Amino acid sequence: MANEEPKARNAPEIDLAEVEKLLEALERDLKKVQSGTRDVQVLRDEVETLKNVLSSPVRRHHWVRDGLHAIHEGFENVVDSAVAEGLRASRYIAEIGRMLGM
Repeated sequence: MANEEPKARNAPEIDLAEVEKLLEALERDLKKVQSGTRDVQVLRDEVETLKNVLSSPVRRHHWVRDGLHAIHEGFENVVDSAVAEGLRASRYIAEIGRMLGM
């Protein structure tokens, strides 16, 4: 964890307004996914967690960064089932990657 601290200090700040817009769009699309798979639920939970972080009076960019990473990973796990149901995973993966400087 000590190795992560310098990276976090050097990482560019994330535009929180962009993250909020992304989460709104993602939440709308996730409502369309009827799949009851565990991976889809994990993704929904990660979105909800990050929404809570953004609505907190104390917003730390590294918390937002961690939440975006978790959602990015969640897409890797859910992409096969979600694509079949209309979730535009590649759009979100690309957008989150851009926000994280990936």
